[in-house]
Amino acid sequence: MIIHELSFYDKLLQFHLFQGLSRAELLHMAGNTKFGFLKLPPRKTVVREGDFCQELRFLVNGRLQITTESDDHSYAVVEQVSAPWLLQPEVLLGASPRYSASVVTLDEAHFITVSKDEVLRLLDDFFIFRLNLLNHLATQAQRRARHPWRRAPRSLRERIIIFFLDHSIYPAGHKDIRILMTQLAQQLGCSRLDVSRALNAMQREGLLQLHRGRIEVPSLERLLM
Repeated sequence: MIIHELSFYDKLLQFHLFQGLSRAELLHMAGNTKFGFLKLPPRKTVVREGDFCQELRFLVNGRLQITTESDDHSYAVVEQVSAPWLLQPEVLLGASPRYSASVVTLDEAHFITVSKDEVLRLLDDFFIFRLNLLNHLATQAQRRARHPWRRAPRSLRERIIIFFLDHSIYPAGHKDIRILMTQLAQQLGCSRLDVSRALNAMQREGLLQLHRGRIEVPSLERLLM
């Protein structure tokens, strides 16, 4: 695949890892880095949960469906993301370099890919790239470190919303939570009847839709308002 120089420069700048680099640095990077290009048709598996992460994948066109399951596979959250999107850069390194979610294309998707070896070289050669990746990882760690210190939810509704938020990769947009009410009640430490009442009240307000074995949230940000 051949990408026009200016177009490729603009595509890279969509991603925070490349922001702050000068045009000259980006052109030097593009000319000395083995970038890969991947085009996948709709409904094609991109990665499966547990696959080794051996490269960074930058979605430059298209939409993805991301499914994250609980450890015992008793419930899952399905969400959608659109380009530009960087697929789990935090699992490229570390003690468990495996994808924690399964990803499928919703329509034709185009990726720019960079192998792990090339990423390590970029970290050595470009201070801004190294700083951007460190900032990304540090921000994630700081947000997760604050979770145990949040104000305790004041109602069951708040606990349900926090459960949805904590189990989402992206804190906005459409979510499909595939969980039984009994399982949700166990996760929240309350009765199924109380969960049913809270969810039905939220459905009457148009915040979500209840289906057999799943809860559809059209807009997570509406729940957070």
